[in-house]
Amino acid sequence: MIWVFLGVLFFFLFLGVPVVFSMLMSAVAMMLVMGIFDPQIVTQQLVNGANNFPLMAIPFFILAGEIMNAGGISRRVVHFATTLVGHIRGGLGYVTIIAGVIFAGLSGSAVADTAALGAILIPMMAARGYDIRRASGLVASSGIIAPIIPPSIPLIMYGVIGGVSITQLFMAGIVPGLLFAVGLIFAWYFVAKRGNYEKMEKASGKERLRALGQAVWALFLPFIIIVGLRGGIFTPTEAAVIACVYALLISLTVYRGDLKIKALPEVLVASAKTTGVVMFLAAAALVTSWVITVAQIPAELVSFLTGLTESPVVLLLIIMVFLLMVGVVMDMTPAILIFTPVLLPAVTALGIDPVYFGILMVINLCIGLITPPVGTVLYVACGISKISIIEITKGIWPFLLVQVTVLFLLVLFPQLVTVPLEWLTQ
Repeated sequence: MIWVFLGVLFFFLFLGVPVVFSMLMSAVAMMLVMGIFDPQIVTQQLVNGANNFPLMAIPFFILAGEIMNAGGISRRVVHFATTLVGHIRGGLGYVTIIAGVIFAGLSGSAVADTAALGAILIPMMAARGYDIRRASGLVASSGIIAPIIPPSIPLIMYGVIGGVSITQLFMAGIVPGLLFAVGLIFAWYFVAKRGNYEKMEKASGKERLRALGQAVWALFLPFIIIVGLRGGIFTPTEAAVIACVYALLISLTVYRGDLKIKALPEVLVASAKTTGVVMFLAAAALVTSWVITVAQIPAELVSFLTGLTESPVVLLLIIMVFLLMVGVVMDMTPAILIFTPVLLPAVTALGIDPVYFGILMVINLCIGLITPPVGTVLYVACGISKISIIEITKGIWPFLLVQVTVLFLLVLFPQLVTVPLEWLTQ
């Protein structure tokens, strides 16, 4: 049944069939082989997949991100970061990383954050003589911090599919996301040291305070979400609604001028298009997950993997290498939806914390977003910088190497995730 599932899935993917229909066809094929095919079951599971309260967080976080980008919040965050570190050699690179962390706490989408960062910072870096390949690679690498730090759309999907606490996943993602940023800072330090990059004029204390005053409303949103979730004040779904309303209020009242009321229909339509794709994928994934469970594929995989090794670390290393290869050929969202119900029983059978595994899985597949040939974030950065995929691949490798290193450090030292998680959720 494993070969039926994977064979049918990748057969249709290689034919160019959209992922959501490839997933449904693999589910139908397994049902036919088992002799339990019934269109009513497929329809019922599809409806149940979409009718899921935790998934409601996704459209609201998507809408919040669209409102913040349209409302000029991105520009103010970048300006604030520039006043802090813009005067250092290669300062705009550090601005990119800092702004990437702040954006990550606002939207939770790697593509949205990369587009917002790139549109502002890539032209700025190009104008000041930065290597466009390195600049674009850094923007793409900073953009993938977004799905790790809360609010994270991929972590919501993993939590729903795997039946794992989304609040705990959000709390567990904070430190790994910051470690990603620290790794990028070290990598950029050595890159900037070799490049003769122009320095910006140092901002005065008054200018920094003014920039902070403009950006403080945006900086307050991640604080609201984290404190509210940790204190049990609201659920992740309610946090998404609060983020949406908060972004709309500050865009229309505090940051007046960037977002007009007449522009709201365009923002809503863009959010609805993205939501439609994501929710259809999630619904189809739950159909596939149900068939996978009935076919006892997780039990077979558990038996196979535990036969290879009884060491949780060795098992995680095997799975991480496998997921790195998956990330090269498949986008993050379908990979999470397809492989979570398959892999999660295997890791929990060896006593691995499902929250910890979820963080590793999302980080791993985030790296796939900046690896060719399917790296979605890589293509977004290419489109902004007007360079080829080959050129940006040459520029991104120092940052990619650092992020893979951080991933394997988290595998070897799980305390980097579990200890902060215990403190944040106690």
